[in-house]
Amino acid sequence: MIILGIDPGLAIVGYGIIEYQASRFRVLDFGAITTPAGTKVEDRLLMIHKGMEELIERYHPDEMAVEELFFNTNHTTAIAVAEARGVILLSARKKGVSIAEYTPLQVKGAVVGYGRAEKKQVIAMVRSILHIGPELKLDDTADALAIAICHAHTGGGGLRNFYNLR
Repeated sequence: MIILGIDPGLAIVGYGIIEYQASRFRVLDFGAITTPAGTKVEDRLLMIHKGMEELIERYHPDEMAVEELFFNTNHTTAIAVAEARGVILLSARKKGVSIAEYTPLQVKGAVVGYGRAEKKQVIAMVRSILHIGPELKLDDTADALAIAICHAHTGGGGLRNFYNLR
């Protein structure tokens, strides 16, 4: 199964593409779709859509796992990220890719074993599980790979129901 993990954002959309077969992982690609600051939101959304379509057409993922939004005190940022997330979900749906959603606590729990793990712990585990070295630099990319690992481990059940974080 090929899984496309996505950490949504307006400026940076982290992505990680893994193959998961017989309890083994193989990294196919990881990186980020970036949009320049100062660009109109609608143009940034179009860039994200085009980037998502290119990824989906290149790797033909069976499933996409995306992080659910965590709303903090900056509502303006949250709205922009929600708009980007909508474009991401639409891009996958248009291409017939199955979509699963996970909270940050679910992702941390599935990857580190502790839902309140720190970001550096998540990055260390992603590097260990996927045998990736220092080339994994962006937090957004590490998060996307962690989301893909979470989906491979839970598949929408198991730990997802255990953490019951909806």
